[in-house]
Amino acid sequence: MSAHANTLTPADPGSAFSPWSVRGALALDALATGGNGLAYLAFSGPLGDLLGVGRATLLDIGVFLTLYALAVGVLAVRRQPPRLGVQTVIDLNLVWVVLSLVAMEVWLEPTTAGFVWIPMQAATVGLFAVLQFTALRRSGRSG
Repeated sequence: MSAHANTLTPADPGSAFSPWSVRGALALDALATGGNGLAYLAFSGPLGDLLGVGRATLLDIGVFLTLYALAVGVLAVRRQPPRLGVQTVIDLNLVWVVLSLVAMEVWLEPTTAGFVWIPMQAATVGLFAVLQFTALRRSGRSG
């Protein structure tokens, strides 16, 4: 077996920042959400036009996502994130999924790119919730 054989295997589910661990699922969420929030803050004008969301709305969302990512990141770096905190992140992620889809249909006037991006980002956030829920359950701290 070569020295590089381990590069193709998934991270050990027991390692702290594996996406299959509670901390790993939180860290992945924090990184993606933070990146998204910072992009919305830095490029609110062009992205707002591209998505049909509007600059001010994207700035507000960018601030929220950046702060939310920081909070999720704080949980991720804790040796044992508190169950209530993790469950709150899961719940808020599910609320985000629903509100994104409702906003797309009720409040926003997205472009074609927005009609692709909004459900895609909602699905990604839903995946974070599933990863976090599964990891929390596997850790034996779900009840």
